[in-house]
Amino acid sequence: MKQGAVYSQPMPAAPGARAAGRASTLSAAGRMFIAVLLIVVFEGAMRKWVASSLTLPLIGLRDLLAVAVVAQAAWSGQLHRYAKVTVPLLAWSCCVIAWGLMQMVAGESSPIVFLIGMRFWLLYIWFGVAAAASMNEADYRAAVRLVVATVMVLAPLAVLQHYSAPGATINRQLDGDEDTVFVAIAGVVRTTGTFSFTSGYATYLIMAAPLVFGVLAARKQGRRQRLFAFLGFGAFLLCSLMSGSRAAVLSAAFMLAAYLATRVLFARNRDKPAALGAALVACVLTAAFVFFLSDAVQVTQQRFEQAASGEDFADRLLATFIGEPNVFGASTWLGAGLGAGSNLATALNASATNFGLAESETGRILLEGGLLGFAFIALKVLLLLTALVSSIRLSAQRHSGFPILVWLTLVISLMTWPAIGQLTANALLGLLLAYFLLLFRYPSNDFFPVRLPSK
Repeated sequence: MKQGAVYSQPMPAAPGARAAGRASTLSAAGRMFIAVLLIVVFEGAMRKWVASSLTLPLIGLRDLLAVAVVAQAAWSGQLHRYAKVTVPLLAWSCCVIAWGLMQMVAGESSPIVFLIGMRFWLLYIWFGVAAAASMNEADYRAAVRLVVATVMVLAPLAVLQHYSAPGATINRQLDGDEDTVFVAIAGVVRTTGTFSFTSGYATYLIMAAPLVFGVLAARKQGRRQRLFAFLGFGAFLLCSLMSGSRAAVLSAAFMLAAYLATRVLFARNRDKPAALGAALVACVLTAAFVFFLSDAVQVTQQRFEQAASGEDFADRLLATFIGEPNVFGASTWLGAGLGAGSNLATALNASATNFGLAESETGRILLEGGLLGFAFIALKVLLLLTALVSSIRLSAQRHSGFPILVWLTLVISLMTWPAIGQLTANALLGLLLAYFLLLFRYPSNDFFPVRLPSK
């Protein structure tokens, strides 16, 4: 917290103090974090348009980088920075490993499924904590801006995919055909961007939302930084409106409303008129995008209408957050095996269907873990409540709604993302956790390099 106060001082610090308090170059941990992020974003593109055989090598490289970040943070002692997080996480990891071994001894799992389970249940959680403990402020600023930049890259691709036929090369995989492409309505695809599937694209947009809004609200110097922030905001709106995904559209609308409310609510009294003006500008820009992209809005509206005719929205919402109706009856005290419901495990089993245990994250956790799954759900709720208190306190201290926005995304991710079942969502959860923890090391929310006055 003291660091955040130093960063907000108008007078430049002495050169020695500045070098000690704020690194200006990327660290090894920061480079590995950015490498993991780039692999997550572009692995699907390599799979779709270059060679499907690249998937496993890229995922293997990503996992090795994640392990390297954890090992470096542990070896250097940097994990002590988050002792209040790492000590409970270490205890939880021991419980998960012991439970997985017990499932294997009882014949509910196998060595391969056990290793897969440890990867999905533990690796990227540790990666997020270790990255946050190891990264310097330059890493943090660069990683935030990189997410906004990737959204800008996804925007023109979203336009091209939206207006291309489902069978076009840009919309299908090398080994796929038009019948395997997901559509929002007849003739209009559900956008995937650089990701292999629509869920990965929608999940990434949700993770990017608070970072886009954080950069939009951040202190900026010069036209270039303002242009970057506005282009990022416009790209996010375009990607969301053209996604054809109900989750992406609803999450974008929710996060935009939260941004507008927190921007005014947490501003200093003397800054509230300016904050209100910025919120009005964001509303006008959003309305302009909705007007000029009315055809994409109509596609989304038809998508909602079609879904409503085939399923009850309330039941869908309950299944997403609580699990499918059959989950509690099908679950056992020991569980079916940690990792058994993941797409990686089902890919190794030719007779299994994708997400064979359950479609929802909660359902998979309970069916895989049994009693441990119930403990996991309780632990996530406790974590979110604790994080809420810390986020509100930090937002009030810094007069910024950014911590609340990241917390809201953390709620969505922990409760709805298929993080223990889907490779992309699993990695994105680790990345998001790192961004959330970094808030408390570098709370100033200055995402652009500080320009020191020339002597």
